[in-house]
Formats: sequence, C-alpha cells, structure tokens
Amino acid sequence: MNLPKIKIVPVVSSPKHNSSQSRTEAIAPVKPSVFATDTLETTFAEFLSLDVASGAASPDTVKSYLSQVKTYFEWCVSNIVPPLEADAEDLKFYRQYLVAQEYTTKTIANKLTIVNRLYQAAVNKGLITTNPAAGIKAPHHNEDPASRINFLEPDQLQTLLGYIDSQLTKAKSDHQKLPNLRDRVLIGIMSLQGCRTVEMHQLQDKDIVRQGDRTGLKVSAKRASRIVPLTKNLTAQLNEYLETRHKVLRRKIKPDSYLFVSLSNNNKGKQLSRRGIRDIVDRYLIACNLKYQNGKTISAHSLRHTAGTLALRSGADLRQVQDLLGHSDPRTTSIYAHVADRWEYNPGDNIEKMLHDV
Repeated sequence: MNLPKIKIVPVVSSPKHNSSQSRTEAIAPVKPSVFATDTLETTFAEFLSLDVASGAASPDTVKSYLSQVKTYFEWCVSNIVPPLEADAEDLKFYRQYLVAQEYTTKTIANKLTIVNRLYQAAVNKGLITTNPAAGIKAPHHNEDPASRINFLEPDQLQTLLGYIDSQLTKAKSDHQKLPNLRDRVLIGIMSLQGCRTVEMHQLQDKDIVRQGDRTGLKVSAKRASRIVPLTKNLTAQLNEYLETRHKVLRRKIKPDSYLFVSLSNNNKGKQLSRRGIRDIVDRYLIACNLKYQNGKTISAHSLRHTAGTLALRSGADLRQVQDLLGHSDPRTTSIYAHVADRWEYNPGDNIEKMLHDV
C-alpha cells in the first residue's frame, strides 16, 4: 500500500505553558527549527500498514487516521508542544481544545483513540518510554443513543421510492432512463437492505452473487465482508439497470468494473464517488420534501437507519438485522430495536388500558 506522507511542521522545543494558560487558544506561529519528526512519521506509517485492521486497513481508514493525526500535530505546533515531549497534561489540554471546537463526544473519543495509538506505536518503537495519551478519555456525556437515529417512516419511504419511479416513467429513451434506473436500485438497496454509502461506492460487477434465481451483493466495509441478499424486486431493478447501462455506455463490462457509475459528461462511466451518492440521495429527498423535517435532517446514512428500524418493526429478529447490517456487536443493532419499540410498544399504553378496565 502506498501511504501518503504526513507533513509535520517542525516546532521549537521550548518550556511548557504555565498550567493557568489555556491551550485552546492558538498562539502566534513560531519559526520552524530542527526537530526530529521523521522517525515519528515513519513509525506511524508502519503502524497504519501493519497493525490497523490486522494489516488490511482500507484506504478510507488510512486517510482518516492520517487526517486525525495531522489535526493533532497542527495543534502541537500552535501550542509549542513537541509531539515526542507531550505529557498527559498536554493531552488534557488537547481534549479541552476539542471540546471547545464543539465536536461530539463520539468524535472526540475517536480523535483521542487515534492519538493514543500514535503514541503506543512510538512506545513500541522505543521513541518514548510511556504513552502520554493512555487513560485520556473523551468527556462523559449522557445521551440517548436512539436520539441520533434519523430514519424515514414507511409512508415517507414509499413516497421517496415512488417519486423515483414517477421520474422513470417520464423518460423517453434509454439515455434518459439510465440515471433513474441507477438511482432507483441504489437508493432501494440502501433503504431496504441497509448498505452503507462506502459499500455502494466500492461495489464492482464481480461482487454480484447469483445462486439460482437468487441474487445478492458481496459488500466490504469496516474489516469484514458479507453477502447482502436482494429482494426479488430489487433484483429485477438491478438487472434492468445493468442491461440499460450496457446499451448506453457501449463498452465492455469487466468483472472489476464499478457497479454504480457516474453519468455526468466529465466522468461518464467512471466510479460514482461517495459524495456523488450522497448528492443523489439529497436531490431526491429535497424533491420529496423529506430532507428537513421536525428538527431532524435526513441523509444518505439515514437510509441505513431506515432499513434497520423498519426491519425490526416489521418482525425481523435482532440477529437477522445484525447480519443484514454487518454489525459485529449486537449492542449496535439493539439501538434500532429501542427506536422501533419506543413508539410501537409503549408500556404506557398498557397501563392506560388497565386503568380503563378497572
């Protein structure tokens, strides 16, 4: 794997701030001088390639790690904290900075975890003797996990999918139909089968699994792959999209061809980007007046929440939904059960009924 280089701006090794001075405020930039960062950079690059996800980290994961570490190094420069001389107090000030930036508790935890792993790699390499980030945790925040779940109700999902169908009926030629055929099966898979945006982005033709009259997709994300079974309706829609794509693009489809492709003039036939997928979903949500509603915002990822919530509400058991969504921990799936049960099975309804019968 060719890893991108981390650009670390050298900083001056100088006395630490007085503890009374807040490091959440950036100070004047300092002139760079000799500071040994190359070894730390190389150590972290080796860690990314060998240790993350047991040596099989995705490019997106590597990019995320590099970005988070770059943010930390930039903070170090602004606060005259040489990374290899940082102590636990420095890391607490960094945490304070993240809180001041109004990051969510989950995001802060992720950033601190990555910095922790950076320093653990440095310890393993012998660059430092102790890990200053060990034990530095994100602020505790009592939040109902289910409150973060935004999803479409059944009638809203029906409106969304029905709108795409209505646009398809207006198309007169295969060239006009192709974008709607692509979008219909793309959004259908995300909202009914719970696939992630990145999984749709990475799908290739060879990932289509055929077993008799059954069709599935082999999707990969977050260290594991799984087979997502398609409904008969989605299978028919996928086949129609593939047939029309071949007619319109007039090019040989290879096994490693990307399943969902851009149809814009500049990138026609090329892999549909993750941003492109999000833009497609947003366009339909806005057209159906579903994007913003009652203080919540529906996004492409909300379609995954929709699949998980509605699947449990329709009678699927927790294990089935866990397998469908590719959750390694059933506790993650149980959040959807909590969302589904909150309104459908309100214990208060039973109490009212009991009082009425008295």
